Amino acid sequence: NFVVHTYACESQARVSPSTSYTPCRHKRSYEEDEDMDMQPSKQKDQLSGPPGIAESQTSGDSKRLETEAPSGQSNSLPGCSSPLDLNFPLPGEKGPACLVKMYEDWESVKVNDMLEVYGILSVDPVLSVLNEERDGTSSFLDTMDCTESAEEQKVRSPPASLVPRLHVLLVHKLEHNNPLLPRLADQSFVSSFLSEVTSVRAELLGYLTHVLLGDSLAAEYLILHLISTVYARHDVLPLGKFTLNLSGCPRNTAYTENLYRVIQNIVPSSYLLGMTLHNMNSLRLVPQKDYTANRLVSSVLQLARNTSLFLDETVLEQGQLDTAGVRNITALGNLISWQKVDYDFNYHRMEFPCNINVLITSEGRSLLPSDCLVHLQPQLNPPNMQEYLSALQVSLLPSLLNKFRVYLSLLRTMEYSISEEVTKAVEDDFVEMRKNDPQSISGEDLHKLLVVARLLSLSVGQTTLSRERWTRAKHLETLRKNRTEQQKCVNGNEP
Repeated sequence: NFVVHTYACESQARVSPSTSYTPCRHKRSYEEDEDMDMQPSKQKDQLSGPPGIAESQTSGDSKRLETEAPSGQSNSLPGCSSPLDLNFPLPGEKGPACLVKMYEDWESVKVNDMLEVYGILSVDPVLSVLNEERDGTSSFLDTMDCTESAEEQKVRSPPASLVPRLHVLLVHKLEHNNPLLPRLADQSFVSSFLSEVTSVRAELLGYLTHVLLGDSLAAEYLILHLISTVYARHDVLPLGKFTLNLSGCPRNTAYTENLYRVIQNIVPSSYLLGMTLHNMNSLRLVPQKDYTANRLVSSVLQLARNTSLFLDETVLEQGQLDTAGVRNITALGNLISWQKVDYDFNYHRMEFPCNINVLITSEGRSLLPSDCLVHLQPQLNPPNMQEYLSALQVSLLPSLLNKFRVYLSLLRTMEYSISEEVTKAVEDDFVEMRKNDPQSISGEDLHKLLVVARLLSLSVGQTTLSRERWTRAKHLETLRKNRTEQQKCVNGNEP
């Protein structure tokens, strides 16, 4: 992932080796105190997935929030038969972890927020000592720890050599994590980029058209999907979401995996979930409260805002979904329809809003809901799919690739409005279409058309809807609907 790579390079350039902390430094660890040898953890090249937010607790007169960064390593604690679970959301995640401790304004931090943190890194072994081993000199530690069970102690007091503590001095909430964009609004940067946004869009459209085997209509809708975001909520309805279902995809793992690699390379955060029967029945998609350890156990759907979630339904084979599988499918459906995840607290469920871009690849219409169905119509049939898609990615110039990355992130942050004049024109147009053919367009169709028009305007750098973009949106929707109807005639069993 380019975000991790860029930040890692920046950190190496800025931080002095004498004051920086890396997991591989040869420090006396808690395990060494117990005469145990353990290899230091190695940082994974790619770090996808947000930190998991744990519960807040009181510490004297101050409060703190402990945030556990994903690590994915399970290491054994001294004297414990069970491994150390670092509670990362994504399966197989690896890399360093730390406990981030906030002493003020922790109430402002929400689950899955992206944060930039400045603080003091501590690897003091005393932080790893369990309560019964602490003496009076440890009185500065949490006064509430004396009430913790052994399971809680194991979770909350992991070895500092494996999980250092970061005591926060300053924290910034991030609206995006793209290192190619300025953190704060920079009008000169925006104006400069918008001057070439039309050419960048044309290049991206051409690139995605080749990736989608020559289907330019599907490429248009993929761009709209990639710049979509939930910009507001009306009661329970999230406004701005645009889940895309690309049906007609080849049942070829080389194609869907490489399509994901293409998307992963141009968006800041992404995750591929293969919807195999095994994954659906065995994965935990929804976070669940562990009352024994008194913590929230992270899960796959605990993702940061604007993460691209790629659901590959082409790998779904015949078989029976068990109870867990049905719950997971329901959770994905709720995420798509309402942009929320229901965290499981055993005795009740609590809704947490999210903002996740979901792309579904499938052979026929997906079993999951979507905002837009586009049936892929390949114009190319490469003899070797893997070589074709790999060559496309290699041929992309790094400078152009970075422009794609800026384009997709920047357009999500832009404001959008519709003038009264255009609003009146749209209303008149809707009435006229209903007059000519009452069945041709419904209120739901109008809403979808307005979403497409909004995204289409933003995709060319326009923050207001023009008549030209409205006409273009209607044209795209007509082409898409005609294609869908044609496919229904071919596959009469599809809804």
